[in-house]
Parts: sequence; structure tokens; C-alpha cells
Amino acid sequence: MHCKIQWNILSLAEWNGHFDQIARSNVLQSYTYAQAQCKLKRQKARWGLITIDDKPAGLVQILEAGILKNLFHAVILDRGPLWFEGFGGVIHIKLFFEEFDRQFPNRFGRKRRIIPEIQASPTAEAVIKQIGLERFEEQTPYQTLWWGLMQSDEEAREGLRSNWRGSLKKAENSDIRIEWDITGKLMPWMMLHYKIDKMNKGYLGASPQLMDNLAIFSARDNPMVIGKASLKGEDIAGVLFIKHGRSATYQIGWSSDKGRESAAHHLLLWQARNVLQQLGVKELDLGGVNDETAAGVKKFKCGTGADEIELIGQYH
Repeated sequence: MHCKIQWNILSLAEWNGHFDQIARSNVLQSYTYAQAQCKLKRQKARWGLITIDDKPAGLVQILEAGILKNLFHAVILDRGPLWFEGFGGVIHIKLFFEEFDRQFPNRFGRKRRIIPEIQASPTAEAVIKQIGLERFEEQTPYQTLWWGLMQSDEEAREGLRSNWRGSLKKAENSDIRIEWDITGKLMPWMMLHYKIDKMNKGYLGASPQLMDNLAIFSARDNPMVIGKASLKGEDIAGVLFIKHGRSATYQIGWSSDKGRESAAHHLLLWQARNVLQQLGVKELDLGGVNDETAAGVKKFKCGTGADEIELIGQYH
């Protein structure tokens, strides 16, 4: 078996057509993200078609920066590659990273950041180590949760943890009002609360500048979805989702004290299921979680009954 990575041979329509068929795609591999990040950091993007024995097998997107004809060169592969149905097994992963390492070998003047979209397992880690990629041991492996949206509301409600279901019922029986927007009308409102909340709490997350760029480049077929919750005329919570292909990412969540007391986020996330389903979304990436600095956020997201995954880590 042999693997090729051919860069920039697909038209945007062809890239998006392939991307739209990939289950559990992530926002960092989306064309919208590349546009936004390149504008912000003056990086360049490449879009690769992966073939195995000359058959289309997957996609990969990288970001680059370089000077002096790439004598000093940085290459970033975040949460890739993404595989087509029937591919993505251990042998395909091995072939891909061997070819990637051949095209971008570790050398003086080159900085590589590689976060493979591979679930942690002894087998996967052994394969990556065998290729020669070195792990940043100080980096905590990325964790997230995937919530399937193809179930009926009844099936999904049954899959909720009992305390989460109870909080949802409390919110449903309250006077909370939810407004949904896919036009960008609520973006200034969402970003105002996000900036203040991020500054006050000091948590990690996408920069406001990146979010503004993502809003600029969001396409009609892959819009941002914003939900605003209010109670008795007072805004108490908000959420923002980014659609990418058949998947979406829970990117921002904000809540006031009243929002937390009234379980507004439970209602927002629950209603988002139907809003995203209507846009063709089949699975939702609930976003990064960890047990150290955001245990409460992880507990909330786990309450949906979503599948928790951990990637194998960051390499160079």
C-alpha cells in the first residue's frame, strides 16, 4: 500500500463536497477556520487530498509560515487528518504520517506542531512513535465530547443523565425565552458578553479577533448559530455554534448568575439540537473539556450522554 498527499488540487467546491461527507469533522480542519486564521496571523494554508493506493481516502488542512524561502518554517497540523468512510485504520494512519514526515521532515529551522485527530490508545501511540514523531509531554491531551443529533428527541432525552434531565425540565417550565439567529444579527451581542466573560474569568478560548474573522468568513451553507436566552426581559445566557460540513462545534457559552440559577444553558443546548438538525448537522462537537481547570463545564457537557474522547496528544 502507498499513500500520497496532493496539495491544492481540489477546487473549493470539490473540497467542500468531500468535507461535507466526513463524519465528526472538526472546526480546525474547516476552510472557514483557515481563512480566519490566515487573515489574523498572516499564515498560508494548504489543502491536501489523501489517496491510498490511488483511491481518495481523506482530507488534511495545514497552516504554514516561513521566511527566507522557508529556511525558517513553521507547519501546523491541528486535529487532522480526516478520513472518508472505509479509511482511517491503523495502517492508513501509519502511511499518512510517514508521507507527511517525508514531505515536512523535522530539521533545523523548522517547527512542527502536530495534533493528530486520533483517539488515544496504546496501538495508536506506538504507531506514531514508530514513525519518529516526538510528543510534547507537558501538553495535556485534548479531550472533547461528541453528541449525536440523529436520534429523536425522545431517544436523546432518555440518554440524558437524570440530574441534567431535571435541570432541563426546570428550564422548560420557566419563563425563559430563546431567540435563535443564523444571520449574524446577534454576533455583536454575543461577542460583547464573550469578551467581558473571558476577561473577567481569564479562561482559554478563541481570541475575539479570531471569532470576528470566523464570522466574516462564515458561508451561507456553514453559518454560525447563535442562541440568546432572556428571562423577564433580561438577557441571561448565550451560545454560539460553528457549522462545518455535517458537523458543528459548540464554540462559546456565556451565562449570568440568573442564567445558571435557571438552567438556561440546558435549555439552549437542548433547543440547539433541533436548530442544528434543520441545518443538516448530524453530530455536535461539544468542545474541549478537562478535569483540572474546568471540571464543572465537563460535568455539564457529560450530562448530555455524549461520547467522551481523548486524542493521543501533541507532537513535533
